[in-house]
Amino acid sequence: MHAVHLLRPPRSPSVGFHDRTGISHGCDVVTGQSAIRSIVRLLANLFLCPMSPLPKPSEDDSSMTKTTISTNCVTPGRQINASDMSDTAFALLDEQGRLGSTLDVMQTGQELAELAVPQFADYVAVDLEQSVPFGEGPPVRIGSIGERFPVLRRAGVASVRRGVPEAAWVRGEPVYVPPASPFTDVLRTGRSHIEPVLKTVPGSWIDRDPVRTQKIHENGMHSAMVVPICARRVLLGMALFIRTENPAPFQEDDLLLAEEFVRRAAVSLDNARQYCREQSAALALQRNLLPHRLRGGAAVEAASRYRPADIDRGVGGDWFDVIPLSGARVALVVGDVVGHGINAAATMGRFRTAVHTLAGMELPSDELLAHLDDTVQRLAEGDSDAPDQCAGVVGATCLYAVYDPLTRRCTVAAAGHPPPAIVDPQGRVMFPDLPTGAPLGFGLAVPFEAMELELPEGTLLAFYTDGMIETRGQDIEEGMHRLGTALAQPGRSLEELCTRAMASVEDQEAFDDASLLLVRTRSISPAQVASWTLPNDQTAVRHARNLAAGQLAEWGLEGLVDDMKLIVSELVTNAVRHSAGPIRLRLIQHHVLTLEVADDDVNSPRMRSARTVDEHGRGLALVAQLSRRWGTRPAQDGKVVWAEADLAHASGPQSSVLPVDAPTSST
Repeated sequence: MHAVHLLRPPRSPSVGFHDRTGISHGCDVVTGQSAIRSIVRLLANLFLCPMSPLPKPSEDDSSMTKTTISTNCVTPGRQINASDMSDTAFALLDEQGRLGSTLDVMQTGQELAELAVPQFADYVAVDLEQSVPFGEGPPVRIGSIGERFPVLRRAGVASVRRGVPEAAWVRGEPVYVPPASPFTDVLRTGRSHIEPVLKTVPGSWIDRDPVRTQKIHENGMHSAMVVPICARRVLLGMALFIRTENPAPFQEDDLLLAEEFVRRAAVSLDNARQYCREQSAALALQRNLLPHRLRGGAAVEAASRYRPADIDRGVGGDWFDVIPLSGARVALVVGDVVGHGINAAATMGRFRTAVHTLAGMELPSDELLAHLDDTVQRLAEGDSDAPDQCAGVVGATCLYAVYDPLTRRCTVAAAGHPPPAIVDPQGRVMFPDLPTGAPLGFGLAVPFEAMELELPEGTLLAFYTDGMIETRGQDIEEGMHRLGTALAQPGRSLEELCTRAMASVEDQEAFDDASLLLVRTRSISPAQVASWTLPNDQTAVRHARNLAAGQLAEWGLEGLVDDMKLIVSELVTNAVRHSAGPIRLRLIQHHVLTLEVADDDVNSPRMRSARTVDEHGRGLALVAQLSRRWGTRPAQDGKVVWAEADLAHASGPQSSVLPVDAPTSST
């Protein structure tokens, strides 16, 4: 039995300290291991509040007496001095206040290792269960581990020796956990393990682990502790404490202090883990809501990149799209939702769906943004009325463009979004003076304006979010100039240009998402287009059938003649019946065959469900069955009814213009 001596005033039944307010904190005098635990808990609970010690007695103050706390948990021959232990505890726990400075799990693990070296251990390794740093997979509960142990990854290492020679695994690598070892016992039970003297005799668990055995012999490791990292019954990992330079072996009081140290660190790690899981869920949601392939068809070649903000700010609400339209045209979209996190990602998905729906209506760019603005406002009003939703700002910026490869014209409209970068085939860069417009969802009732641009074939269009051009300490115009410089390489592929453009912002602090959509324009040869103007009389239907059949035979598409003759008959018949002016018939051969019939009637046809006795109402149903898809779009002097047919089953040579499906990429 060995003693711990503490000075105390006479007639005081407790050991005490005074905090800065003068309030005394004490604990009853107890014996055994509970005494050590009480001291450590007391020091740990008070370290956040700076304390002033009791007045130091003078040397001749005979009224001061000594109190002995007996303990049977100390190695024989070693006496623990309370002042020495308080210095170590306070130094370690006070330094621990630096933990939690970041929500990066791996960085927090490294900070935990560095704080314990050298004042507590000579080498420390922090290994985390693999779902913790990646934010994926279910958490591992203490006591639920069966035959299969969780995979650990090295998150932090620190050593008094340069280069950390004691480490067998570097940060980020999976760590081997030998069976029937103290590591497995700690992971299974959630209880700490201490080996004051590491024994490498034959038959020991160390002897069955040659990698660790070699490191132990090479670096003189002689004492070890393994402490589980747990929070709310969830196993986060374990911390390994080793002594090499310090000849003193670890004792039970060291283990108590290590447990308290790790327990406090586990709070920071658990906070970082939960935040990481939330951000991983938001990022997974965002990536799944973004397009996986960009279908530019015969109109454009497309490529993209997306980079989320840093871990402190999380995923934002950026999105982009290339939407095929009728007549070989495409819609090009980029937008940015207000806010960050999983709510912003979910809102982005709703907005992207709304844009797809409105694009299917074939509206002009400025009209589409007006409808989208109204949709965003209605969504915000619906969310604010929900009792379980807190009021918040729901808004976004958006840039919407429609490119027609037949005319090489691009119509662009913006809602609070920066203009696209346009790089001509010679590498000259310009940012058009596009009317900015008001952001979506704020109810400013400002009409949107569209700008029409004629673009040479091979022009590069760059649609981006503000994360590409806005950085701390840099003007937006500087960011636009930096982006333009990266893109002014006309001979490079779109993938290379995406990489160059994203590299220009890699070194900047990612305080916002960065999205980039690059498209290179194409044009359709006049030889791939045939158009006619037909009189609005009974001869128009027969004449249209013959013209279409002859053109398909010329293109080598005889396999589509029968179906297209039926479609032409139905659409031209409707035009003769419901319009008064000339009828325009057009065939476009690109990645599909497009048939268009235009007239001066502004009313769009509707497909009906005809009854058995009805004489009419089956024409559009027949068109829908024979075509790949069909629809209508408004025109300046009426409407256009169109239908598409696949070229896969057509006989003869197909068009030289094939669809281009570009996979999207993320950095």
